[in-house]
This record gives sequence, C-alpha cells and structure tokens, in this order.
Amino acid sequence: MIRPDRITQTFCSLTKIDSPSFGERTMADCLTARLKRLGLTVAEDDAAEKTHGTAGNLLATLPGTQAGEPLLFAAHMDTVAPALGKKAIVQDGTITSDGTTVLGADDVSGLAIILEALESIKEDTLPHRPLEILFTIAEEPYDCGSEVFDYSKVHAKEAYVLDLGGAAGGAAYAAPTICSFTFELTGKAAHAGFAPQEGIHAVAAAALAVSKLKMGKLDEETTLNIGTIQGGTATNIVPDKCTVSGELRSYSHQTAERVLQNVIAVFQDAAKTFGASYRFSSRFGCYAYEISKNHPVVQRYAAACQATGAKLNLFRTFGGSDANQFAKHGISGLVISSAMYRCHSCEEYTTVKDLQEAAEVIQKLMTAK
Repeated sequence: MIRPDRITQTFCSLTKIDSPSFGERTMADCLTARLKRLGLTVAEDDAAEKTHGTAGNLLATLPGTQAGEPLLFAAHMDTVAPALGKKAIVQDGTITSDGTTVLGADDVSGLAIILEALESIKEDTLPHRPLEILFTIAEEPYDCGSEVFDYSKVHAKEAYVLDLGGAAGGAAYAAPTICSFTFELTGKAAHAGFAPQEGIHAVAAAALAVSKLKMGKLDEETTLNIGTIQGGTATNIVPDKCTVSGELRSYSHQTAERVLQNVIAVFQDAAKTFGASYRFSSRFGCYAYEISKNHPVVQRYAAACQATGAKLNLFRTFGGSDANQFAKHGISGLVISSAMYRCHSCEEYTTVKDLQEAAEVIQKLMTAK
C-alpha cells in the first residue's frame, strides 16, 4: 500500500539535495542507489558530457511480472533557483520551504511519487507491467537532458511524465512549441556629445525592431515576448552593442516557425535602417504535440483515476516538459499532475495527502493489465 509517512520522508530527504540544472550529480547518485535497492537495473547516459553538466540521465528498468507492453514513467532531477540549501518544513500535512528558497516540489514530487509506487509494488509483491523509469537532467532550461537522450534505449511507446501542478487527476494531453531567440546588434561607438553623427546606435535599432512587434497573444494559440534588452556602456557613448532575447510559443509548430521568420525580418529591417549589423540564434527547446483523448495512454490514466477516486481533469498546457521530446521520438506521453503548487517561487508547496493520492494513481498505472 502507499504509505504517507514513507513518501513524506522520501520527499523531504530528496528536497535537501542541491540539484540545480546541470548540477544533479548528488541527486543522481542518491536515486541510483534507491532504484537499485528496489531491484531495478540502472544505467546513466552520457548527457553530462554532451551538456557540460555533472550527471547524465538515469534509465532504470524493471521486468514485468504480468503480460503487457512496457510503460515509461519520467520526472526530472533539476530544480530552479533559488534552490541551494533547501529545507522542507512539514506542518499540518503541508510541506513548504523556509521561504528563502523554492521547495523543489518541481520536480522532487514526481521523483518521490514514482519511488513510492515502486516501493509499494515491491513491498506488496504486486503484479506489474514491464516498467521503464527515466529521470532526466536539465529539464528546466527547455529539456536539455531529454533532448540528448538516446531513445533507442527505451522500448515503451507510451509514457507518463510527472511534471505538472495540481492534485492527482490532472493531465495535459497537448503542449506547445517553445522557441527562444537572441539578436546581437552591432553599430558603431562614438562620443554622444561631440560626434553622435559618427555613431550607429545599436540600442535605437533594437528599440525600432521591438516597437514593430506585437507582444503577448498573437492569436488564441500563439504568444510572443521580448524578455531582455541589454546594451550600452556609458551615458556619453553612442552604444555599439545591444542584445535582445525573447521567446515564442504556439500549439502549432508551423505557426511558431512563421512567427520566428517574421521576427527575423523585423530585426533585419531595423538593423538596415540604422546601418547596423546583427547576429541571430534560436533554439526550439520544445516541439508542439497533441494526444487524442481516445488514445490508450489517456484512457488508462482515466481508469486509474476512477479506481483511486481522483477527479479526472484533461486539458492543454502552455508549458513544456520532457513529453515534448518524447513525442518527437514516437512516444505518446501524458503529462500528469504531481502534487506541486506555486512552482518556481519561494511560496511553492505540496501536501502529504496530494503526494499519497498521486502515488496511488501511479501504482494503478504500473499494475494495469
């Protein structure tokens, strides 16, 4: 059975581990030891070398004791800042940080829920499908770990990614393309008082481009944002450098590509107007996907929710996760709620009740016929 005391202890012990993106070595070692103790075979890939981090992705497997295709369960090992020196405080069934850091429930809750489901299966000798567990590095900076993972190592064609806020029963069946981009504009420095006419104002060129772009919602499925602008060195110098970065999101990958081309054209025209040059870079960290509500991965989740009393809530998310990378490689993934609230803030929290209920759902999925 799922034990609330055990999952709470697991959650609190994992929360204590500093595990920033690209610095998950201690977390990976801890999880490897726990998975091996539960009887799983664990392999670490070469993502550390590829991403210049300290640890690789962990793939653990457990042979099935009943018929059925393998299922993949995933969560990520990294947490957002400020996360060094986290302390989990349990009070009246609610778990918070001390307010100076995030709690790290994103995604320690996912890790703890998967471990508890495996603990209960071993403890109660429950028949289960072949199981594959993938704990990834560097999910927060747009799936850097899962992007370099070798998917030929995975046999499952269906996955459950524990990386979504809310109580058990929530699940996202669609997610957007997310593209980050940067423009580095180069003009010409000159004295702003004595010879401004000799300069090429890189900041002004950037400002013209930004002023020509529509921000926020471009339509019901697409957003665009310029997030940072950096340029200039002194008030009396015409700035010769300006760097502009932003991101766009869309449920349609084709739309995202079209918007990006428009952004490039706007910056190109602005640079030309001022006589500046520019360098451009972009990265599609997530690719849009949508899973049919009639797909077995969804129907199985609905059945597990019904069996455990969790209220099913299917929706589209506008955030990315490792499921975006899975979809690129032919794995149909559902991103499911894993008992985390107010993520990416120092007000982040979870509850023992929600952790327990989410683990009950995962156990049902692992043991589904």
